[in-house]
Parts: sequence; C-alpha cells; structure tokens
Amino acid sequence: MRGSGTLYRQRASRFWWMQYFHRGCRFRQSTGCDRFKDAQDVLRKTLVDIEQQANSTDTVAGLFSAIKHEYATNGRKSLPHLKSLWKNHLAAYFSVIVAAELTPDQIVEYVRRRRDAGAANASINRELAALKRMYKIALKARKVKTVPYIAMLEERNVRKGFVRDDQYEALARETEKAGLWLRAMFELAYTYGWRKGELAGLRVAQVDLVERTVELNPGETKNDQGRVVVMTAKAWELLQRCVAGKGSDELVFTRPDGSAVRNFRRIWAGACRAAGVPDLLFHDLRRSGIRNMRRQGIAEKVAMTISGHRTRSVFERYNIIDQADLKEAVARIEQGSQRRVEGH
Repeated sequence: MRGSGTLYRQRASRFWWMQYFHRGCRFRQSTGCDRFKDAQDVLRKTLVDIEQQANSTDTVAGLFSAIKHEYATNGRKSLPHLKSLWKNHLAAYFSVIVAAELTPDQIVEYVRRRRDAGAANASINRELAALKRMYKIALKARKVKTVPYIAMLEERNVRKGFVRDDQYEALARETEKAGLWLRAMFELAYTYGWRKGELAGLRVAQVDLVERTVELNPGETKNDQGRVVVMTAKAWELLQRCVAGKGSDELVFTRPDGSAVRNFRRIWAGACRAAGVPDLLFHDLRRSGIRNMRRQGIAEKVAMTISGHRTRSVFERYNIIDQADLKEAVARIEQGSQRRVEGH
C-alpha cells in the first residue's frame, strides 16, 4: 500500500501496526489485527475515512447544532451557558470554518483576538472547553475523524476570596437586617459550601426538622447528584423560622412578601459593604465552607460529598489557605519541636 500508508510489525506486539500521513502529520497505531489481510482492510478503511473527512464541508456551526441537540435531549442545565458562549464569542470566528480543517494555529489566533478584546484566561478557557466538547461529540457520531489539539490557558485570575473568622459575625448581623431569608442562605452557604442556585430552589419538603436534615434532590444540583446534610444548631434555628407556616411544596427562602428569591446581588452587596467586606461574592461562601471543613479535620471525601464536588481537582481550587491557617501550622510545628527538645 505504498504512497497511501504502510503496515509494519511492532516489537512485543502480536498485531500489525499501520502508519499514514494526515495534514502533514504522521500517525502510527495498532490495527488490532494479527492477520496481514485483515490489517490491510483496517488501513484501507482508515484512509477512506480520512479522505471523506478531507472532502467534508461540515462546518463548526454544524458541530454546534449537534451538541445543542445533545444537551437538549439529555436535559443538561448548562445549555443556556453553551448557547451564550457560541452566540457571543465562538460563532463569529469558527462558524464558517470546515470542521475537519480546523488547525491549532487557528485556535491560537482565536485566543489572541479574545485577549486583545480584554477577555481573561478563565473566560477563554470556558469557550475553548465548549469547542473541544463539540468535537468530542462529533467524534462519537463519526462526523469528524480527529479532535484538533486545543491547548488550555493558565488561569491566574482564580478568585481567592473567603470569609475570615472575624468577618462572620459582621456578615451574620448585616444579612439578618436585610431579611431572614438572606441570613439563613448565608449560614447554609458558609457552613456547607452550597451554591446559590441550590439554596434558592430548596423546598420545605426537603427540610426535616425532626431528623434535623436538609436534602438536595438528584437532578436539582449542578452535578445532578443528591445529597443530605445534618443541620448545625444555628442552621436548625434559622430553617425552623424560614419554614414556619409554609406548605411542603413552598420555597424555604422567600422575601417578606412571599416572593421567590432570584437575583439578590444588590442586597448582598449592600450587606457586605456594611459588614466591611465590599468585594465579597456570595459564591465566595462556597470557598469559605470548604476551607472551614478542612480546618476542622473533616475528611476530604466527606467534605466533597457535603459541598457537592465530583472531582478532587475542582475541590482543591476552593480549598484556600489563609494567614490564620499558616500561623496555626507554624504554632503546631513549634509545639512539636518543643516537645522533642523536652523529651531529650
């Protein structure tokens, strides 16, 4: 099969291996066949697939249509975000590019343009991740033969905000002034590291005051996994007040007029300014909850279950160390050194 690909033997392998070139790059892979004739058939099919891909006119816009359908079919909560990324950023550059012809250089050019527009690395990474996901779905559907190399950027703008111990009381006081609903949401987010959306959708039926548990139902969390936590004394006290006189299907956290809590950024910002932490985001409470659980000696797996983290890598991004942690660590080191000296 000279000129189009070759077959060869690989040491310590019983299978025939094939070598071919595509877009100026050499590819080597096992055919999975120990008979030469069968290996020839695999190589021929591979080369035909490559030729069909080269002749394809399917654009990246077509890949977006496919992933949009997949997300809608599986009820993925991130579909609106995906649509936003495509409409506001990806479509203008990628929509007319033939999917099979996208090159790493074009990815680099896209990154350069986004940076010139002032986009942060974290924002660009979310866009590149969506593009990579489009190709992976297309690969499974055999719409493309390969996924182009898409290098992710280093993120230096990861937020490190959290509530220090001395700031908790001030925030508790100011959120109480804003309303019971905000005080209770603050407490649960700070204690368990739960997301704003998970709290806002909590129903009375999910709060068991007798067993003192709160349950997040499967499908209602970001990772679609349910979880149950036991209330602290303060959480029980606040939740008891929140659910008083409400039916099982009603929301736990409601404004004084009974309306649902949706966008409360302005009220939260006001409470934070009054408490002396003007730059604190509600999502920073998630980071605070995780840090507190680790400082209190809660096992990492248990802490991940409570906060709803599926992977350790993401969990570690929230596991922030502050100056108080470092001082405590040094104090323990000094105590250990002193005990060793006294032991001699």
